[in-house]
Amino acid sequence: MAEPDKTRIDDDTLEDFFAAARAAPVAVSDDLVARILQDAAAAQPWAPAPARAAPGPLARLVGALGGWPSLAGLAAAALAGVWIGTAQPVMIEDLGIGLSARSDTAAAEGYDLADLMPGYDILAGGS
Repeated sequence: MAEPDKTRIDDDTLEDFFAAARAAPVAVSDDLVARILQDAAAAQPWAPAPARAAPGPLARLVGALGGWPSLAGLAAAALAGVWIGTAQPVMIEDLGIGLSARSDTAAAEGYDLADLMPGYDILAGGS
């Protein structure tokens, strides 16, 4: 038979060691506590957080409009409006909208660009 391991500690023996440690607490010297607190204070960041500057007029305007994503949408809509507003009817025909006016049926019936866009003759200087 194998001999039992004599270096193993059973639970009862271990509980006796813990009971003895609880019965005689170790007193920490005041000098040690003071040194620990001094080291802890030196490791703490004591610099105050910088104060935030007041937002400028552009930042307030962007915030009032809903932030940068809303401002990007507003800029895209403005550019689309400028492009649509300045597009000549010739450019509209180039896009394919005027193709129906160039077909044989439209030429036979006598459709003109002014018929497709009633306000065009006023813009073109006609009366």
